[in-house]
Amino acid sequence: MRAQRASKPVAAEIERVFREEYGRLIASLVRRFGDIDIAEEAAGEALLAALEKWPEAGVPPNPGGWLTTTAGNRAIDRLRREKLRDTKHRQAADMYDDTPHASTGPFDPAEDDRLRLMFTCCHPALAPEARIALTLRLLGGLTVPEIAQAFLVPETTMGQRITRAKKKIAAAKIPYRVPAAEDLPARVATVLAVLFLVFNEGYLASGDGAPIRGELTAEAIRLTRILHVLMPEEPEVTGLLALLLLTEARREARVRNGELVRLDDQDRGGWDRALIVEGHAMVRECLAVNRPGRYQILAAINAVHTDAPSADDTDWSQVAALYDQLLRIDPSPIVALNRAVAVAELDGPDVGLAEVDRLVGSAPVLASYHAFHATRADLLRRLGRSADAREAYDAALAVCDNTAERAYLTCRRGELV
Repeated sequence: MRAQRASKPVAAEIERVFREEYGRLIASLVRRFGDIDIAEEAAGEALLAALEKWPEAGVPPNPGGWLTTTAGNRAIDRLRREKLRDTKHRQAADMYDDTPHASTGPFDPAEDDRLRLMFTCCHPALAPEARIALTLRLLGGLTVPEIAQAFLVPETTMGQRITRAKKKIAAAKIPYRVPAAEDLPARVATVLAVLFLVFNEGYLASGDGAPIRGELTAEAIRLTRILHVLMPEEPEVTGLLALLLLTEARREARVRNGELVRLDDQDRGGWDRALIVEGHAMVRECLAVNRPGRYQILAAINAVHTDAPSADDTDWSQVAALYDQLLRIDPSPIVALNRAVAVAELDGPDVGLAEVDRLVGSAPVLASYHAFHATRADLLRRLGRSADAREAYDAALAVCDNTAERAYLTCRRGELV
């Protein structure tokens, strides 16, 4: 096949374009054919066709349009072969609801396939973990191993979870639409969790590819902005948008020469001030509402960091207080770990390390979380315990697959005496 003769750089460029277009492509195909499996198979065939044709013909001016047309033709060919075209199109009509909801304001949700697909994947009939995983797969274009890494579960478990979710959608004939305004609050929590995970995968990408995937962070922000238009008075939506903007503002300064740059060491002059101003305004908006939630508190923590002119000016007491508030809402080991980092800045690395080590017995899942080991390594290094720090860096490297973070951890390990 010609696809097999494509050079590695050309194939990598094609796969990059495919991943950027994946969510839009799948959503469009689901709308047309009413079947997720057909959409995924057609998208895969379009990728193979691109790998065969583009190395010689060149990447087309509108690669997304080319992929959509090719995938649509492949799906139609399959339905004709299986004599299912009429049935599948009837099913698509049953799933698809383009009735606009007047109460949603200036945004017409019927115009955005991806938003409809996101709410389909986040339907209450699906298990919460399945909703998030399926949306990451179909809209974020993440692979099953990448999603498994995000959830800290085995790849086979995640594959089964996604398969069951797709079967449930088909069997229950879950509609492909944005819910009516009165149903949005009950559905939005899972959607926010999905958007946050999509953003995080883009901001610290798993796998051997680019350490940051800007198309995923941009897509998460774009969809969150749409939700904010749909639900302008929901503070958690505002909080998530603020959090994503304040985090995105630091993206360009986060990697240098292929190596992760810690927040304290970043060039703050390279931060996007427009995003920071917008994010801070939204945090103040949330404070005025005074109905704190997880994303609002995380946004407030990021506002403290982005408000400090330098790392030394960071108000760590305020950060620690915000994490205390967050722990009351979300008593997870990840939140407790981040609080311990703030404690270490306030009271010293020995106190912080004691907090971190207390988490091990109560949260065994941290053993496979690279940030836990990296945090321990840094605290041990600051305490002069080089041998223990080296072991902790090794443990972090064993479970970290982000290229920039691995480069950073390897460098720090090599600096130990």
